Amino acid sequence: MRILHTMIRVGDLQRSIDFYTRVLGMRLLRKTDHPGGRFTNAFVGYDEESEAAVLELTHNWDVKSYDIGSGYGHVAVEVEDAYRACEEVKKRGGRVTREPGPMKHGTTVIAFVEDPDGYKIEFIQQKPA
Repeated sequence: MRILHTMIRVGDLQRSIDFYTRVLGMRLLRKTDHPGGRFTNAFVGYDEESEAAVLELTHNWDVKSYDIGSGYGHVAVEVEDAYRACEEVKKRGGRVTREPGPMKHGTTVIAFVEDPDGYKIEFIQQKPA
């Protein structure tokens, strides 16, 4: 067994695709309209779905925004250098909500960025080999 994808609902699909591809450097893997259900799914990721878990962005055509809720946490992405990754996010117009640095009660370097719908993405810096 393996995790295939995580689905999040987004208010503006193109805005979200732009964030995940232009700001975070993922690729748009596929996009499918479902007119009967009035929604569109777009899958984004760093690798093909057959190789790695991806994100499913679901846009319900008649909904402009969602409450994230208190149960949702974040999506984690491993980065080579969290400091450099955050600078790139800022240069590309993204929002860093926690600057890079060691996590509380530990040594792992982390940072958080936020997507256009308010979902948190944690950057976890690779540990030296």
